[in-house]
Amino acid sequence: MSEPTDPHSDDTPDVVAAPEAAAGSGLAAEKERRLGLVEAMRESGDNPYPYRFDRTHTLADVRSGWGHLEPGIETEDPVSVAGRIMLKRDSGKLIFATIRDRSGEIQLFISKAVVGDDEFAAIKDLDLGDWVGVNGTVMTTRKGELSVKPDHVELLSKAIRPMPDKWHGLTDIDTRFRQRYADLIVNEDARRNFEIRHETVASFRRTLAKHGFIEVETPVLHPEVGGAHARPFTTHHNTLDMQLYLRIAVELYLKRLIVGGMERVYEIARTFRNEGVSTRHNPEFTMMELYQAFGDWNDVMDITEELITTAAQDALGTTVVEVRGEQVDLADAWPRKRMIDYASEGTGVELHPSMPISDVRKVAANHDVFVEDRWGAGKIIEELFEKTAESSIIRPTFVTGHPVEISPLARVDRNDPFLTERFELFVDGRELANGYSELNDPVEQRARFEDEQAAKAAGDDEAGSLDEDYIRALEYGMPPTGGLGIGIDRLAMLLAGVDSIKEVILFPTLRPEVH
Repeated sequence: MSEPTDPHSDDTPDVVAAPEAAAGSGLAAEKERRLGLVEAMRESGDNPYPYRFDRTHTLADVRSGWGHLEPGIETEDPVSVAGRIMLKRDSGKLIFATIRDRSGEIQLFISKAVVGDDEFAAIKDLDLGDWVGVNGTVMTTRKGELSVKPDHVELLSKAIRPMPDKWHGLTDIDTRFRQRYADLIVNEDARRNFEIRHETVASFRRTLAKHGFIEVETPVLHPEVGGAHARPFTTHHNTLDMQLYLRIAVELYLKRLIVGGMERVYEIARTFRNEGVSTRHNPEFTMMELYQAFGDWNDVMDITEELITTAAQDALGTTVVEVRGEQVDLADAWPRKRMIDYASEGTGVELHPSMPISDVRKVAANHDVFVEDRWGAGKIIEELFEKTAESSIIRPTFVTGHPVEISPLARVDRNDPFLTERFELFVDGRELANGYSELNDPVEQRARFEDEQAAKAAGDDEAGSLDEDYIRALEYGMPPTGGLGIGIDRLAMLLAGVDSIKEVILFPTLRPEVH
């Protein structure tokens, strides 16, 4: 199962200048000042980078345990917390600071009378961005602000580089993606996006465990290219003196496990396609693929709905998402409609892979769809669907019945020999999932592989090759099986409500930076 490849590439220059190259002397002077503080600490016998800190509570723990306190309450409840200084305000004999850890933020109410003159002076020298460990007690201010009143504040890591502006955030898009560490410090939306992604994956694992699926790991380095139409990355193993490919899909290995009797398996796999970069494509991305023995594409469509709807509920607390300004409830039933019907409606011509290739080419020409000489009717119909219908699909919809030509690993439709029992799930004009009744006839699979091999020899860089070991596995017998692939990145985009895949990949592929 796979996401489609795409030739789109960005139009950024071959190299990108580092932002500090244009920052002038201000950054250098500030770094020098902070390095001076580090050196002064070392000269006085203090370590600006201690080895550890014993924390008793996260900041969320403090809020949940003492959030009920009335204004003006000072407890004797001790806590040890840690976080990065995000705000700091000096009011003479009091310093107010806000620190943040992964769970949230809290105020520090720092009194000179409590910590003493020397430590108070050291706290004054702390900068925004510094990490601190705090031992103190819980209190609320007269205005009701839940706070920690320290009796000791320890520097855990000195920030030599100042943070991006707290209030304006980090707005340069390239810098945000390139310096994700800085983006996460100041942009709450960025942190939220990756929390949603984490909850989505965790939800998948819970749902699949409930259905008896086993999580497995398969090779990243493949001797053959297969499991999807995509151009691979190639590498060389020196000891074995052989060319290998970074996996473009995990399908063929997972189905070997079905042959072996594991019956229900899945993998959340980092996958690699040597393709362009766009708002929907990154050369490395994450797929969840599963295979279920004794099932078919209908079972797989059912579990697709359950996985995604449950993930939305777990990650967002609701199954309602916004798509193009429209409120879409993922819990509503998802319609199923054939690709050839979409293409027929989009072109105004009844289309089917059995029709003469010349007729399909005429339809493509009338709709300005590029056609390569080696393409058959099925491939051209797919291109017509993408041109005339794909972008109009807003609500979750299973597009079914793909032509055999574009589905080398799917079973032929039991009611139409020119189509397959395959579906793609589309939402907001994006493919999120791909699944089918798996082809388990080794003779037919060999013929399909040979067609792929011929296409590759004719110049199709995305065609697969003949995998003899996989054919051998099928010859041992694979039971009826349904398979599914879901793009984790695109699903995270949908749930987070973002338009670029870079927003949900922590470190997206970017052009090199000049320092």
